[in-house]
Amino acid sequence: MAGVLDSVNQRTQLVGQNRLELLLFRLDGKQLYGINVFKVKEVLQCPKLTIMPKSSPVVRGVASIRGGTIPILDLAMATGNPGLNDLKDSFVIITEYNTKVQGFLVRSVERIVNMHWEEIHPPPKGAGRDHFLTAVTRVDNQLVEIIDVEKILAEVAPTSEVISEGVIDVETQQRAVTKRVLIVDDSSVARKQVSRCLESVGVEVTALNDGRQALDYLKSMADEGRHPEDELLMMISDIEMPEMDGYTLTAEVRADQRLQKLHILLHTSLSGVFNQAMVKKVGADDFLAKFRPDDLASRVVERVKQSVNG
Repeated sequence: MAGVLDSVNQRTQLVGQNRLELLLFRLDGKQLYGINVFKVKEVLQCPKLTIMPKSSPVVRGVASIRGGTIPILDLAMATGNPGLNDLKDSFVIITEYNTKVQGFLVRSVERIVNMHWEEIHPPPKGAGRDHFLTAVTRVDNQLVEIIDVEKILAEVAPTSEVISEGVIDVETQQRAVTKRVLIVDDSSVARKQVSRCLESVGVEVTALNDGRQALDYLKSMADEGRHPEDELLMMISDIEMPEMDGYTLTAEVRADQRLQKLHILLHTSLSGVFNQAMVKKVGADDFLAKFRPDDLASRVVERVKQSVNG
């Protein structure tokens, strides 16, 4: 596995073309799982773990890696299955989500596959473990399950959703009542987090599950002769989504004259300077790393004030 991620930095051309690359892995059993390569920093044999008292059982310990102390989460246990045994024969996928680094303990790591977001689908309704899934796909006729990592992280280490005093003033809250924001995110946890934050500001929220749904929704508004930029204060969209990613959604909106004035904020757990360049390339107005309630609320407050002054 030493060289499997060597070319990650050369893979950025995939983004904006509605493409992604999945790192495939297994827990205990034959089921294949996938994680976006852009979230992965490295893959290594499970290092020596130090047990942390009073931590969640899902956290098998912490490891010292490249000068940093990183929590190691057992993905099998996090999805309701027995934890992995024989850790010395297991692997750790080091990832960065929401600007935090953590490792995911897995049994084996397979390979990287190049996919199109249109091949990634929401989990089937009623699926046994869809509680922990954000999407599914097929590779070589095998089902690949994509775990809702944001849900797992929210359960293991909950993020505060409280907005600090002074971020929202009474006058803005009163003005916000007449405003509506479109949220687009495939993670149910992320949709709830963002919705609660925005409702604290005072705006009304419409939440959709992926870029395809959002584009259809906006186009149907325009087909009816309505102006999305008048009815919506802004659109806040995740980047990683089945069917259509946030970059492609933004590019499609900007390519439609009826929609192109809509203010777009890309809100993502993908980290890195590279995202800033992509935001500019596809024509988004702003970019924000998940999930920082004060920063998100401030962006919405700013838009409310601009809409009043404008």
